[in-house]
Amino acid sequence: MKQQNKYYNNLKDFLSSSLSSHKDLHFNLNYNEIGGEGLSSLGFALANCTNLTKLGFSFINQISDDGVQGLGQAITKCINVSYLTICLNYNQIGNQGASGLGQALAKCINLQNLELYINKNLIGLIGASDMSYALAKLPNLSSLILDLGHNQISQKCELNLGSILAKCTNLSNLTLYLSGNQIGNEGLLDLGYTLANFTNLQNFTLYLNENQIEDVGILGLGSSLVKCTNLSSLTLYLSQNLICATSLLDLGSSLDNCSNLSNLTLDLGYNKIDDQGAQELGYALSKCTNFSNLALYLFENQIGAKGASSLCSALQKCSNLLNLTLYINVSQIDYEGQSCLVSALAKSTTLLNLILNLGDNQIQVSEKLKLKWKCLKLKRLISYKLFS
Repeated sequence: MKQQNKYYNNLKDFLSSSLSSHKDLHFNLNYNEIGGEGLSSLGFALANCTNLTKLGFSFINQISDDGVQGLGQAITKCINVSYLTICLNYNQIGNQGASGLGQALAKCINLQNLELYINKNLIGLIGASDMSYALAKLPNLSSLILDLGHNQISQKCELNLGSILAKCTNLSNLTLYLSGNQIGNEGLLDLGYTLANFTNLQNFTLYLNENQIEDVGILGLGSSLVKCTNLSSLTLYLSQNLICATSLLDLGSSLDNCSNLSNLTLDLGYNKIDDQGAQELGYALSKCTNFSNLALYLFENQIGAKGASSLCSALQKCSNLLNLTLYINVSQIDYEGQSCLVSALAKSTTLLNLILNLGDNQIQVSEKLKLKWKCLKLKRLISYKLFS
């Protein structure tokens, strides 16, 4: 009976296996000391896996630029692989290594789905851009997850941030991790300008936590997303930035123009959003009548009772909303405010599933019980979770 998938924790066992039988291979080689000779043996063996279509690697080995280029040479032998996952987090890969890896991946011409995790390395904007240009040469690539979080990507470079994606405009599914870099407003504006060309994009997830982004950066992002006309699912992680209020109305209004958008996750935790910001966000989202799934994370802001109540009053106008997740915990909302919030949600005639986190606010145990009772009165509600 032929093998369907196989997991290896050391190179020796793989080299002695029946290579031609493999279709789905996964290597967990973390903290193994594999040098150039080992990577060469790996490449030779992979070339003999003639039926291989799915391949995954995980290396945490203090890999440098030279090491990752050796890995790239091994991967070039996998000409039939259509699904590839590479995890190289917590290594010492710089611009040269990122560029070389991209050039190697460009030779895997049958790739359709690529997941590339290079979090917490030494890659700058030049290396990230070189890698992207190489990946754009893959004619069948439709789905890309690229994790470049906590590297050395900033706007203080002769290239602009948009160059990371400039040539990958045929993607239909994209997840981009850029958290913990030094992107700022200018970098986000450049990135947004490039995203406007992604007319085939259907599912987009963007991680921009901890990047010193202010309202002006969010304004540019929203105006670019409008041009992604086929977008159906959008997830934006923007926590731990410097976002206040002025951009939220424009961002929500931009999303209203994404006529196919039905799933939205928006993480704005640990910013500077007050009652006015919550009210404007709610007003804008109330115009998005196609939403069926909405998740809002607004914890650790400056939202009080007025802002929370206004937000929920607006959300009940989302006429197709079925599933809502709302986190406004660790804010400034007392029991009266939370009660008004739940009462506003109770007016929704479509809501089926609700997750509501109001924890670490200013209410007593007895008041928490009253809130739970109010949730039970929501029309049509099938399930709910209340954290208070």
